[in-house]
Amino acid sequence: MKPDSNSVAYFNPVMDNDTGLPCRSSAYLKGIHADTEYIILDFRPCPDDAGHFPACRLVSIARDTGADMLYSDYREAVYDAAGGCVLRNHPLIDCQKGALRDDFDFGPVLFFRTSSFRKAVSRMPGHYRYGGLYALRLMMKKIVHVNEYLYTAVAADLRKSGEKQFDYVDPRNRDVQAEMEEICTEYLKAKGAWLDPVDRKLPPVSSPDEFPVRASVIIPVYNRVNTIADAVRSALMQECPFDYNVIVVDNHSDDGTTEFLSGLASTERKLVHLVPDRMGLGIGGCWNYAVDSEFCGEFAVQLDSDDVYSSATVLDRIVSEFSRQGCAMLVGSYLMTDFAMEPIPPGVIDHREWTDGNGANNALRINGLGAPRAFRTSLLRQFRFPDTSYGEDYAMGLRISREYKIGRIYDVLYYCRRWKGNSDADLDILKLNANNYYKDKLRTWELKARTRLNRKRKKEGRK
Repeated sequence: MKPDSNSVAYFNPVMDNDTGLPCRSSAYLKGIHADTEYIILDFRPCPDDAGHFPACRLVSIARDTGADMLYSDYREAVYDAAGGCVLRNHPLIDCQKGALRDDFDFGPVLFFRTSSFRKAVSRMPGHYRYGGLYALRLMMKKIVHVNEYLYTAVAADLRKSGEKQFDYVDPRNRDVQAEMEEICTEYLKAKGAWLDPVDRKLPPVSSPDEFPVRASVIIPVYNRVNTIADAVRSALMQECPFDYNVIVVDNHSDDGTTEFLSGLASTERKLVHLVPDRMGLGIGGCWNYAVDSEFCGEFAVQLDSDDVYSSATVLDRIVSEFSRQGCAMLVGSYLMTDFAMEPIPPGVIDHREWTDGNGANNALRINGLGAPRAFRTSLLRQFRFPDTSYGEDYAMGLRISREYKIGRIYDVLYYCRRWKGNSDADLDILKLNANNYYKDKLRTWELKARTRLNRKRKKEGRK
């Protein structure tokens, strides 16, 4: 511990931890004691001198706002092989009420009101080995983001955004994820937002004459002339005991994609090539366009324009599982591959953190539900996708799981090709922040909706 001022006690759990306890565990946090008004936890492996940290600025803001916890933007020092250093800004985003991700980026330096810290750790279970810090921040009532660059940290993870996004489904992290799910579930129960699986509705059943075909494969596309042929052909090769079609929503491509699709549609009766009436639709808007069309079947099944189904039986398997599992939405598993469809790490993404009993709740903590996704078209026409090109599928999954069961298939149905043309292959910090902020906004809205739904159910149960 090194005092920064008479008001602040400074702790560096990474360098000063001689307890043998994981520094983010509840046991370690319970062992922190200070008589000062505020506490700084600095998780930087090589921090600047604590005396140079502008704690006085955070003390001032904490007193002005009454915050229980504060965090600030910072600068990253990036070193090259020759020892040269470049400083780059690392802005953060505001922590919304629904920001329940356990990987929310607060930066490595956290500032707490000591009384709030003590109250939280006293109520915290002592067995959290990985999630003590996650549980701690969930118990903070008022969290303030200071959008000022108050310190510098050495960049710890230089991987591209596309290389990091699947860390949470790595089977090596299963123990961590199970503990984080436990913490989030208890939080949702305390907030009245936990969904009891016994309250799920039965999915709507459609009339056989309501749709032109049993199922439709939906492929939104914009400028994917190098991959769209593989995607469409993997959909057209499906062997099913029912009628189906493939609806490609061509979002005004100008690289040859349109010409290819137009030519193929003239010879393939199952292929429906749609060009929206207006420019500028997001992926969600393209989905709505396909679902609203007269061609859409009873079930709408996702296929991205640069990916392929793993076999000719995928569509039949998906449709049969809707009836067998009694679900309103279905999510499969996929294999990560390179452009030539050779497996690459982390391999199979099967989202086994989704359980039948708690998946709808854990969905508020994780950052995605998996693929390929399939839906009952009647519900898509009722709920609607947001017209965005990021998070639109997650928004629909949250909405459906609020009331209905989401089924799972843990076999690989889909090859997800990673290449430099992927939209999320390497996002800069501003785009990554915008994406995360939007998904946190979706969670915030969903948290409120689930709280209201539970209040309504409780009120109706008393009558």
